[in-house]
Amino acid sequence: MILPDKNISLEYSILGVGTKILQGLNTPQTISALWEKVRKCKEINTYDKLVLALDFLYTVGLVELSQGVIRKVVR
Repeated sequence: MILPDKNISLEYSILGVGTKILQGLNTPQTISALWEKVRKCKEINTYDKLVLALDFLYTVGLVELSQGVIRKVVR
């Protein structure tokens, strides 16, 4: 599910979902606000998938959480 394969296309893999999340994260915001922004996206469509993708993005150092607000990491 993290990587695309013959059954899961790139847009529905966690890598693809992470891309959609990063596109929606132009300004720092709460998880709830981010969920409201991306919930209608057909690739994400469940809160569980959002959380899994956010965990992945945090693990690879692309987002950070501080005082309840999530933001992109700028390098």
